[in-house]
Amino acid sequence: MYDPKSSKATEFIDDQVIQDYIAYAEQNKNNRELVDAILKKAAECKGLPHREAAVLLECELPEEKERIFALAKEIKQKFYGNRIVMFAPLYLSNDCVNGCTYGPYHCKNKHIRRKKLSQEEIAREVIALQDMGHKRLALETGEDPVNNPIEYVLESIKTIYGIKHRNGAIRRVNVNIAATTVENYRKLKEAGIGTYILFQETYNKKAYEQLHPTGPKHDYAYHTEAMDRAMDGGIDDVGCGVLFGLSPYLYDFIGILMHAEHLEAAKGVGPHTISVPRIRAADDINPDAFPNAISDDTFEKIVAILRIAVPYTGLIISTRESKEARRRVLNLGVSQISGGSRTSVGGYVKQETTEENSAQFDVNDNRSLDEVVNWLLELGYIPSFCTACYREGRTGDRFMKLVKSGQIANCCQPNAIMTLKEYLEDYASPDTKEKGEKVIAEELKHIPNEKVRRIAAEHLTELHNGKRDFRF
Repeated sequence: MYDPKSSKATEFIDDQVIQDYIAYAEQNKNNRELVDAILKKAAECKGLPHREAAVLLECELPEEKERIFALAKEIKQKFYGNRIVMFAPLYLSNDCVNGCTYGPYHCKNKHIRRKKLSQEEIAREVIALQDMGHKRLALETGEDPVNNPIEYVLESIKTIYGIKHRNGAIRRVNVNIAATTVENYRKLKEAGIGTYILFQETYNKKAYEQLHPTGPKHDYAYHTEAMDRAMDGGIDDVGCGVLFGLSPYLYDFIGILMHAEHLEAAKGVGPHTISVPRIRAADDINPDAFPNAISDDTFEKIVAILRIAVPYTGLIISTRESKEARRRVLNLGVSQISGGSRTSVGGYVKQETTEENSAQFDVNDNRSLDEVVNWLLELGYIPSFCTACYREGRTGDRFMKLVKSGQIANCCQPNAIMTLKEYLEDYASPDTKEKGEKVIAEELKHIPNEKVRRIAAEHLTELHNGKRDFRF
C-alpha cells in the first residue's frame, strides 16, 4: 500500500510500514555497524529516509549519540550558519467548531473567553508588533466557517500588509489556518502569503480520530492531504508539524518524514519548514493526561535527527518551550524562533488577566523580543528579520535549489546582517545595539563573495543614515 507519490493519505502515510519501521528501529538501535553506516551516509548532507532516521532516534549507544549531535551541528552550520529567523504569531480569532481533546479552543470549552478581532483591532495589534521590530508574522485562527471564513482571513492579510507605522512594516505573513479547498488556497496565494502552515497533530489515524471526535477536523484524510491541495493551489512553501506527546513520539517522527518524502516525490519540493511543538498546559488542558509526553532529552534528539534527515528544511520552535529548552536545540537544528509572543487574541495590545484569558497555550518563554535578540547575540547567533527570498520570488523549488547548491549564503548572510542593522537602529535597547554592532562587524567579514560583502557594507552605512529595506 505504501506509495510516497500517491495523493491518498493512507498510502503516503502507511500505518503498517510505520509499525514495521518502529520494530526495525527497536531491533537495530544498538547495531553499531548499521548506525555507523547511516551516519556516514548522513554526512553527505543529502538527508536520510525515514527508516534510517528512526534507527538513529532510537540508538542508545552514548558515543553514537555524540556523533549524531556533532553531525546535526555541522549540517545546521553548513546550510543555515549562525542565522536565526525571528517571527511572532498573531491570533485573529479563537472561535472553533472542532471537538479536539488537547487544545483549549475546542467548542465545548466554556471557560475560555471567545474573541474575534475586528480589522481596526488587527491594525492595533500589527502596530504593536511593528513597534517591537517584527517583520514576519504567523497568522492563526480557530476553525469556524461562519465566524472565520476565508474572506475574513483574506481581509485580515490585506490589513496587515497595509499598515506602515514609522519605520515598521510586516513584510511576510505566513498563514496557519484549517485545511481548506484548492480554490481557497489559490486565494491565499493571490493575497501574497508566505508559507501555508498546518500541523498534522498526529499521523496515527486511529489516535487522530479519537483526539478529534467531532467537527470538520475529524476527517483524517482531508486534513492530511491539505498540503497537496495547497500546492495545487499555487502555494510554493508549506510548513508541516506534529504536536509531540499526542502519540508515541517515534510514530509521529516517522510520519512527518514520510510526509516530507511524499511532498518531495509528488510535488517536487519538500516542506519549507517543520515545527516541533510539544503538548503544553493551557486553559482546560492538563498535559499530565497525555502519557506520551516527551522529555527534554528526547526532544533534543528529535530536533537533531530532523536536521540530519531533512537538512534543507527550516525547523521552528515556539515560546511553548522554555529559555533553556530553546537554547539546547538552537545549534542542533532550529533555524526559526518566535520572540515576545502572545498566544491570546488581542494579546499584544492588552495584557489579559487569567479570568479574561483567550490563549491557545501557556507561554514558557515570556521574554520581550529585545531580550530574546540580546540573548541570541550573546550566544553567537545572528537574529534575522529577513523576508527577502519570499519577496524576490525565491520560493519552493527555486529556494531549495539555492540551498542545496550552497549559494543561498550569498543572499541570507548579508540579508540577515542588514535586517539586524534595521532592528538595532529602530528598536533595540542600548545594550542590545552595542552587542549587535559587534556581531555585524564580525559577520560582515565572513560573507564569502567579495562584491556582495562590499555592497552589504555600503547598505549598512545607508541604513545607519536612515534608509531602509535593502535586500539581495
